[in-house]
Amino acid sequence: MKVRVAVIQIDSQPDKEANLRKAGQLVRDAATDGARLVCLPEYFNYIGPPEEERGAAETIPGPTTDILASLAREKGIWLHGGSILEKTSGREKMFNTTVVFNPKGEIVAQYRKIHLFDVEVKDGPSMMESSTKDYGDRIVLCDTDLGRVGLTICYDMRFPELYRILTLRGAKIIVVPAEYTLYTGRDHWEPVLRTRAIENQVFILAPAQLGVKPLFQSYGRSLVIDPWGTVIAKASDLETVVVADLDMSYLERVRDQIPCLKNRKPSVYVWPSETG
Repeated sequence: MKVRVAVIQIDSQPDKEANLRKAGQLVRDAATDGARLVCLPEYFNYIGPPEEERGAAETIPGPTTDILASLAREKGIWLHGGSILEKTSGREKMFNTTVVFNPKGEIVAQYRKIHLFDVEVKDGPSMMESSTKDYGDRIVLCDTDLGRVGLTICYDMRFPELYRILTLRGAKIIVVPAEYTLYTGRDHWEPVLRTRAIENQVFILAPAQLGVKPLFQSYGRSLVIDPWGTVIAKASDLETVVVADLDMSYLERVRDQIPCLKNRKPSVYVWPSETG
């Protein structure tokens, strides 16, 4: 079975209305091109000054998810809503949250980013995402008629444990919406994602932000990667839709030829913290 998917690359800025209008048009373009699963990037509806994020955050359901639900229903597609700033009652910090919609426009999955971007790179980006965001605490998959989809966000990609668990729970596709920095993206974006695809024998869909943001410049270069680790689609440096056809039977052939998932030895694997 072949499945047409799309990853959307945009340059989101502080004007939420403009971002939503642009994202909506790109989603429609992807659906017109035959995509059955369309994926938006991290923070697709708003990227602005950190001190203004709280005002841009929304509840779920809320205005942005209502728009996405309508788009999914209008086009009859599975729609992965990248991520948005989620506010919740009684909590000062926000979540960085993905929402997935089925072709009826119903919310079928919600994932809060587990690994927050707390880094200080010499001559590179410095950021403490946890100063304003709370950690997600649940690994989330979504059953679709295209196959089981694993949900992650950006910095999660550096934590292979998460991807292995998603795979062992049945993921055939893992989505990685991102606002990746130009500084780290030049060296790490593609190699790390290709590694996640190879070691787990899954398709990776990575829709990304590009452009200059308040804290750093985003790398872009949205990717679709197959279970062999081959990049089968890649965005250039502009706002665009990238479409690719995923051959699900090819995934099974790769897993049959190199059965590394079957050859695992979990009885031998002991976390260092458990050995004393």
